[in-house]
Amino acid sequence: MTTAERPVDSLFAERYRALSSRDSRFDGQFIAGVHSTGIYCRPSCPATTPHARNVSFYRTAAAAHEAGLRACKRCQPDAVPGSPDWNLRDDLASRAMRLITDGVVEREGVPGLAKHLGYTTRHLTRVLTSELGAGPLALARAHRAQTARTLLVSTELSVADVAFAAGFSSIRQFNDTMLEVYETTPSEIRTRWSSRARGTSSPIETPSNGTSISLRLPARAPFDGAGLLRFFAGHAVTGLETGDETVFERPVRLPHGLARVSVTLDGGAVDSYSGIRCSAQLESVADVATLVARVRRMFDLDADSVAIDEALGADPTLRPLVAASPGIRLPGSLDAEETLFRTLIGQQISVAAARTVLGRLTNDLGEDGLFPTAMQLAEHGREVLRGPASRIATIVGVAEALASGDLTLDVATPIDEFEANLTRLPGVGPWTAGYLAMRVLGNPDVLLTSDLIILQSAAAHGLPSSPKLLAAHAGRWAPWRSYAGMHLWRARPAAVRRAG
Repeated sequence: MTTAERPVDSLFAERYRALSSRDSRFDGQFIAGVHSTGIYCRPSCPATTPHARNVSFYRTAAAAHEAGLRACKRCQPDAVPGSPDWNLRDDLASRAMRLITDGVVEREGVPGLAKHLGYTTRHLTRVLTSELGAGPLALARAHRAQTARTLLVSTELSVADVAFAAGFSSIRQFNDTMLEVYETTPSEIRTRWSSRARGTSSPIETPSNGTSISLRLPARAPFDGAGLLRFFAGHAVTGLETGDETVFERPVRLPHGLARVSVTLDGGAVDSYSGIRCSAQLESVADVATLVARVRRMFDLDADSVAIDEALGADPTLRPLVAASPGIRLPGSLDAEETLFRTLIGQQISVAAARTVLGRLTNDLGEDGLFPTAMQLAEHGREVLRGPASRIATIVGVAEALASGDLTLDVATPIDEFEANLTRLPGVGPWTAGYLAMRVLGNPDVLLTSDLIILQSAAAHGLPSSPKLLAAHAGRWAPWRSYAGMHLWRARPAAVRRAG
């Protein structure tokens, strides 16, 4: 794919039709650059549609910036869900974007980003410039500007705190970037848009030695946020998490300290949600952008629900399941290592039993109300874990591999490598690796055909009930097989639901 599609190709024509019809379904999936005005817009911008000869389309805001364009003040093109491509695709550019949004460039620089991806900085810059229209520094800079604008209009943080929370190294750099991107100052951005964006979210108590934020994170409609909250509440670990159908709360480790996070749904009519409200108390303002990125991934806010529902609904068997749960999402992870241990410990027992075991483990080994680290499990796991010796050996072995660095769970790892790294460890099988790829990487195309509940649900709905035959049938669901699995899990027979 080229940086900007011109009027001669079919992709340009498709995107220009979306721009002409002001189709909000494509907001965040691409950017329209209007060279006659020098601005870039989201597809649903209410302004008069520009002539095709004056338009170029870009995959990223950074590419538009590199082309000399600035953000439209009317449609705020960065105040939308992000691109679903970063999870849908497994190429180098998409994996780099997952790390950039997580703040790796701010913490480790471009060399650190390149190291995570296994390439030289020169090769990485060349690939990103070719694929996305901008190099890693420009992409990180654009992400910082977007994060800063969100914080300016959605929080009461001081302008200086916003600058450092977004990852800028100085106030001067922050002011210069915001002026270049938005053609206005940070203070003017706050004055112009803050009253509309803050809404009615309740503030949280500000810790004496930290930072408090409360902001809205948009989702691409339809968004089954209520289903996600039920999932998280149903799996909540006693002493670590609390939740119900309206709120989910827990602490989480971030690069610079601890955060306590509370998430509620944001929307209008009952069961019609446009995103979430995220409130948090953080030890360090430097973790704000990383927290926002991880919460977005946890709630799968950037998924292209229209495309997913259309594709899965084309199968007559899945159609009623999709109609019953439009906009279903993948439950993500705030802490990859924790999710791995919770998965290993929870296998072969009921959800209720797993919650009890995990709660006891958190109480015995965790600190500050957090789930134990890999190091803590490696050193003390055999003293506190209960159950079959083989399972304890697997959990401790995985903990030792993580603590030593022999195993890493990185969102930038290609899925084949990610799964291979897990399954080479004694006691870790394909089901665990696939489940982690879905929860940690957000991979949209993993169907756990060996999962007993999925097989029972498939049989109850007239689908093949053997792993081999179900896998063959599910080929028509690609690249959304993870979402098909979520539908089957949710629609499992009542007897199975009572058992687990």
